[in-house]
Amino acid sequence: MAETKEMRAAYADTLIALAEKNKNIVALEPDMMNCTGTGGFKKAYPDRFFNIGIAEANMIGIASGLSTLGKIPFAAGFGCFTSRRVYDQFFLSANYARLNVKLVGTDPGVTAAYNGGTHMPFEELALMRVIPKLTIIEPSDPSSCAAFVRLMAEEYGCHYLRIPRKAVPFIYGENETFKFGKAKLIKEGKDICFAALGSLMVNQSLKACETLAASGISAGVLDILTLKPIDSEAILEQAGKVRAIISAENAQIASGLGSAVAEILAENGAACKFARIGIRDEFGEVGTQDYLVDRYGLDVGSLVKKAQALLG
Repeated sequence: MAETKEMRAAYADTLIALAEKNKNIVALEPDMMNCTGTGGFKKAYPDRFFNIGIAEANMIGIASGLSTLGKIPFAAGFGCFTSRRVYDQFFLSANYARLNVKLVGTDPGVTAAYNGGTHMPFEELALMRVIPKLTIIEPSDPSSCAAFVRLMAEEYGCHYLRIPRKAVPFIYGENETFKFGKAKLIKEGKDICFAALGSLMVNQSLKACETLAASGISAGVLDILTLKPIDSEAILEQAGKVRAIISAENAQIASGLGSAVAEILAENGAACKFARIGIRDEFGEVGTQDYLVDRYGLDVGSLVKKAQALLG
């Protein structure tokens, strides 16, 4: 089996290491250290850790204020609350003010599982994507998560990091390099390419490639990594090589990755076929992650059927 690591640990471990070298790095969270993994940060740097309580909107206001003092605030919480609940504060206090606030949303899409529909962020990519100049990252494994946390600390500006908190398989080595706005082709295919975002859908796409190969279909996977800025060049390069592209996201397809890829293909006159895998105009519900993956059509079988239909 592939080696795994909790994504919250990848985030928190990297943040602690960065804080050792940079005294301006501070961590904020809304009374959920176990969920965000920041308990270790509190132990190491208690004077640079702020538990705001269950008041996410206030957390953004405080993070924005800390940014004006030259601090580099990383504010983390459940993705449903670090998007819907804090939207106006994040839009105005942080982004409109051109501050240096790093927002981290955990448990994206169906990975919220038993927390249910109220805690299940399907729509935050759509919300965040329309905020001007905001960088949106969804790493696919612990190595890419750690690398992007380091990049977020280095680059001035607002960033939104979307990660599950549970263990996921490693895809990249610890020395792999990443850049905002640059995707990575982790598997090349001749017939079809899955443009996938996040650990869940990248791994589902890789499994779908294996199934398709058994029926003679050559499929590849483009790991998008940053939804904004998105790597248009990589998407168009694949559009020129394969017969079809399928976007795959653990989120609402409206205004998310699927919309972004469709815009790129349409505006550039790409000739390849295109389809979207994602959640379609529905609310979340309670269940195991495996059940929810099947319930919302994010399963390997759905990816395979979509690919076969496109190429049919």
